[in-house]
Amino acid sequence: MNEAASPPDVVPYAPGDEALLPEGYGHAPAQNLLKLSLGAIGVVFGDIGTSPIYAFRETFAGHHPLDPTPLNVLGVLSLIFWSMMIVVTLKYVTIIMRADNKGEGGSLALLALVSRSGGGGKRWTRGLVLLGVFATALFFGDSMITPAISVLSAVEGLTTVEAGMGRAVLPLAILILIGLFMIQARGTARVGLLFGPIMVVYFTTLAVLGVWHLIARPAVLVALSPHHAFLFFAGQPLRAFLAMGSVVLAVTGAEALYADMGHFGRKPIRVSWLAFALPALMLNYLGQGAMILSATPAEAATMIRTPFFLLAPESLRLPLVILATAATVIASQAVISGAFSVAQQAIQLGFMPRLKITHTSAHAAGQIYIPSINWTLMVFVILLVLGFRTSTNLAAAYGIAVTGAMLIDTCLLTVVLTSLWKWNRLAAGALIALFLAVDLAYFSANLTKVPAGGWFPLLIGFIAFTLLTTWAKGRELMIARLNEVAMPISVFVKSAAKSAERVPGTAVFMTTAKDGVPHSLLHNLKHNKVLHERVILLTVRIEDVPYVPQHKRIEHKSFGQGFYRMTVHYGFMQEPDVPAALAGVQSCGPQMRMMDTSFFLARQTLIASERPGMAIWREKLFAWMLRNAESAMEFFRLPSNRVVELGSQVEI
Repeated sequence: MNEAASPPDVVPYAPGDEALLPEGYGHAPAQNLLKLSLGAIGVVFGDIGTSPIYAFRETFAGHHPLDPTPLNVLGVLSLIFWSMMIVVTLKYVTIIMRADNKGEGGSLALLALVSRSGGGGKRWTRGLVLLGVFATALFFGDSMITPAISVLSAVEGLTTVEAGMGRAVLPLAILILIGLFMIQARGTARVGLLFGPIMVVYFTTLAVLGVWHLIARPAVLVALSPHHAFLFFAGQPLRAFLAMGSVVLAVTGAEALYADMGHFGRKPIRVSWLAFALPALMLNYLGQGAMILSATPAEAATMIRTPFFLLAPESLRLPLVILATAATVIASQAVISGAFSVAQQAIQLGFMPRLKITHTSAHAAGQIYIPSINWTLMVFVILLVLGFRTSTNLAAAYGIAVTGAMLIDTCLLTVVLTSLWKWNRLAAGALIALFLAVDLAYFSANLTKVPAGGWFPLLIGFIAFTLLTTWAKGRELMIARLNEVAMPISVFVKSAAKSAERVPGTAVFMTTAKDGVPHSLLHNLKHNKVLHERVILLTVRIEDVPYVPQHKRIEHKSFGQGFYRMTVHYGFMQEPDVPAALAGVQSCGPQMRMMDTSFFLARQTLIASERPGMAIWREKLFAWMLRNAESAMEFFRLPSNRVVELGSQVEI
């Protein structure tokens, strides 16, 4: 069983181990750079790429409206540009993406990297774990809002084509979202081939529409100067501060650049961002600003409600709505796939119970489907659409989870710069101060949206945080209780091995304990009164690196009398396959044959008690999660006709 309570020690890596990682993993070879960059455009930039549909609009026509005056328009455009430069380009693309955990990114990968920076001692400190887990919890809240607001905002563009189509927006958006979640079980390998080309067309359209309006009013380019942002704040500080709650919508998706680094590599993401996505996005935002400033005040007040779709001539608005809807579906697909990936990492690192995971591609290990996560997301996304009804209302709920996760990433980055990379403290302090100032400003501005809808991602985040921490703590307590009564293996071998009758074959007893005799072995001996000729006490350990090379997969130790302790190591991006691992073992007696091997699993029934550990309600919650966890047999790919389960009761 995987050790879920506390992340284990890392298998030490030797130079050259990276060569054993999957092909295309980590840094991209030069010949694959263009292909990977195209793939990154199709997956990584979907969320941030669809922000122009609603970000500029919400800043002026949202819950804290602004008059579209030249001072305000130039100030908002300046804020958008410098937010993209500081938050996305400098913080994520330039700095944080260097902090990869053997090629993988994301909050959990960053947490695993930071945890190793302390050298000896307890590496997974409580404060760091709570920060990383809370960032993961916030991600699940964000992953519910992103598909809802993205698809809804795109479909709302139909009202710019025909005003009477407003009634069709809600049913059509729900139909698209249901279809999106329904196809997850079949995988997106074939459809995914179109993601890159579609998003290239979409980003090109963003740039062309922006340039078209910029030509008519090139003076709007002065918004790239930061002094316009300062003038905006100096003129009306409160309104400018509240506007930041909507401006941040322009950089939502920055975390995805880091989280998806393992799929495409650092360099392709940097190239596609700097050379393609960033220019296209800024040209479009500047084009929206130029269009508004070119209109009369009365026209501007009307146009600001749907500026993105009004960029296109009337004859091209329907194709633009269709293209934008396709882009938002792709962005939603990336978020859903990201939720599957984050859930898998959380399971492997011991923060979630085992869940059923299905592979949707025989070739790409990263393409997985988790039914329970998929249907949970779908239910909440549909409820969000029905409850909030418009993308403007949803915008009030959007942003707080993203800014919270960004703030946590900055806190973890502080440890990376000072403890791992050994930066000059003055330089590191100045950089972190800049990031904290921006992150805290955006987070504070989004806190003002809590009553209007910001409570939703916070509620989801706190629920997910409670579940994640309850599972980790419960596993820790359960393992501790089992270890308290465990018999030393040396004592068992000397006594039972000599007196018990031995039968042919191999018995594999799955255990989380590093020492002692598993309860399943004691129960088997007590009831069946026999021992197999070869007895293996097997522990599966998930390391806090994404991949463990094959030559470091197995550790074993012989106790004599046919008894062995074996540890099988996997990275948190790998999936355990115990039979495959045992098939390659050559040094524990004869070659293992599955038809002669029996796997013994312990199934614990928890009894809540007053013993110190967790509150009674959390113990009952943990017991419920344990009962509903995926079977260890399926999780470790054990043959169903070779598994024996033995039950026991544990009081925590």
